Amino acid sequence: MIDAIAYKYRTRTPWMDLPEHSGSWKGARNRLRKWAADGIWEEVFTALQARAGATGDLEWLVGVDSTVVGAHQHAAGARQKGPGR
Repeated sequence: MIDAIAYKYRTRTPWMDLPEHSGSWKGARNRLRKWAADGIWEEVFTALQARAGATGDLEWLVGVDSTVVGAHQHAAGARQKGPGR
């Protein structure tokens, strides 16, 4: 089930396009939503972070590109309409 959820988000595919070996897409989607509502994912990530931090395996990497971050055109220095400066 976790592999199916990870595959869906890694490949950005719709739920219905999960591979057949993953089982029912409805089951995977419902399990994700139930675990999110119950706070299970937060518990899992907190435990994983604590374990990785205790063993020194924790490394923070942040990747930001234009596909995930959008800015208004004026934030990029685009010419504004109106009288010139």
